[in-house]
Amino acid sequence: MATPIYQQIKRYIVDNIESGAWPIGHRIPTEFELTEQFSVSRMTVNKAIRDLVSEQRLQRKPRLGTFVCTPRNKAESPLVDIRNIAEEVRARGHRYHNSIEVQRQVIADENIATRLGVMLGSPVFYSEIIHFENESAIQLECRWVNIEFAPDYLKQDFSQTTPTQYLFEHCPLSAIEHSVEAIIAPKSIQKALQMDANEACLQLKRRTWSERNLVSFALLYHPGSRYKLSSKVTF
Repeated sequence: MATPIYQQIKRYIVDNIESGAWPIGHRIPTEFELTEQFSVSRMTVNKAIRDLVSEQRLQRKPRLGTFVCTPRNKAESPLVDIRNIAEEVRARGHRYHNSIEVQRQVIADENIATRLGVMLGSPVFYSEIIHFENESAIQLECRWVNIEFAPDYLKQDFSQTTPTQYLFEHCPLSAIEHSVEAIIAPKSIQKALQMDANEACLQLKRRTWSERNLVSFALLYHPGSRYKLSSKVTF
């Protein structure tokens, strides 16, 4: 499937910024000039520019034009700890919201049964949520939960709370298991996270225990250009 034109325009602008051709403070071509260059509608060009303004790569100045600005710091989460992503975003002074894509009971296949420590074919809870910082998607959370230890999971309004917050409160955390790798994201994940086709994606696999009970398994996907994971160890 061809990359959407507005994404191609975004890539063109970002490539010029990252190559140094358009340094900080440089005024980029006008929407009309980009419309002519790419033979597209002004609405398409405007979408690309609005995205980059939202990502703080560009800044609009009334009556002057659109300029390259100092890029913001990437959103960051600790690797050796678990924090509520909503609280992380608000602590940075930004607006948090989410989009609940899926929230239902499913049957555990071989992979999920192994990851979650349940019998093959057991019913488990599944949720899929996109988390946003301001207008940028920073995490796609796919989570499977053991019904036995969180029986009311599907009854929660995750537009008002998050799975992490709910599980913290009802299944006190005793142990976590993390693994991280860079992947080429499938197109469905690229679309959900507003990623370019050639953009790196960070995949975090996480299992959590409460006392000796394995409660949840999650796959957390992050756009590499907008997110980083860090750790600090004190000796």
